[in-house]
Amino acid sequence: MLVCAPTGAGKTNCAMLTLLHLIGQHVDEAGVLQRSALKAVYVAPMKALAQEVVTTFSKRLAPLSLVVRELTGDMQLTRAEVDAAHLIVTTPEKWDVITRKGGSDGSLATACKLLIIDEVHLLADERGAVIESIVARTQRLVESAQTTVRIVALSATLPNYRDVAVFLRVNPERGLYYFGGEYRPVPLEQTFMGVAEKNRMRLAGKQNECAFEVVHDAIRRGHQVMVFVHARKETVRTGEAIRDLAMKAGVSDDFRCDGPDSPSKEAFEQHDRQIQKSRNAELRELYAFGFGIHHAGAATPGAHSLKALLCLPTRIIRCATQSVRNNRNASPRSQPCRTCVCRRCHEGPCMHRNAGMGRELARALGRHQRDGGV
Repeated sequence: MLVCAPTGAGKTNCAMLTLLHLIGQHVDEAGVLQRSALKAVYVAPMKALAQEVVTTFSKRLAPLSLVVRELTGDMQLTRAEVDAAHLIVTTPEKWDVITRKGGSDGSLATACKLLIIDEVHLLADERGAVIESIVARTQRLVESAQTTVRIVALSATLPNYRDVAVFLRVNPERGLYYFGGEYRPVPLEQTFMGVAEKNRMRLAGKQNECAFEVVHDAIRRGHQVMVFVHARKETVRTGEAIRDLAMKAGVSDDFRCDGPDSPSKEAFEQHDRQIQKSRNAELRELYAFGFGIHHAGAATPGAHSLKALLCLPTRIIRCATQSVRNNRNASPRSQPCRTCVCRRCHEGPCMHRNAGMGRELARALGRHQRDGGV
């Protein structure tokens, strides 16, 4: 089965339904679930996303006493732990290694009756060859061992989804489901703002001014804003630049969350004590002005508190790198951001040589339940 839908449309729930269908097949006539024969594998593109899937599915499957375990490069399992797990969440590279080996590791692939591949649109990416190997090896196992393994692929909207369905051997009449951008809860609007400047310093200054105008307009309307940059150091520089422009324009009070009339005051004060424990002086300083910074290397106590703050209805401005854009280090319950600013999107990982920038940004704006974007 192949499900193509916009990011945030509920493809994970589709995976949960297929898992429940597998569970229903392991209930005997007496209504008892035969857990020993139940084995499924969820292939997530990143380790942080795998951890999130483990947390989500563990809560949902807890009433059935089913065990969900993570099997990645950072989380190794013993043979007994693998046998006791009913759902294994792994990455494409790890599952490729496991299925490639023979002997005892090969029995795990044989016991698997449901293979869920998330973000299968990464077939067009550099890691696409790994996903191709997984699918081809699974199909060969089905033919050689005369067994049944159901492959469920989840993907963002693809222009060539029919070709992907042919590769996965999906029945187009029963197993192919495509939902276009019209199924987004809130239509996505994209605006490209070009800055014509050859001098690198003046170019950065004009880009910061454009970002400040967009951010301030959204803040005045009571919406959260997320600013994406291409480097970790740029998170601090961009936050400081927007703060300085706000102070120069005399509107810094619009950004602060500790004002007497601020709807975010309670949430701001709740995490202020934890933020002050951070060794990151820039984070402490920017947080006082209503700014937050986050990236894959943020591992301080203040950063963990900032992750929790993303779930609260605050008006904080978050300057983040692509790790947050790809949902690597953020909570799935993050407060919706009506506006997302992708600064200098012609540089860094945002502009991939093999993927169109428009489709990459469109997927990014759908994460964290962001319901619109600039």
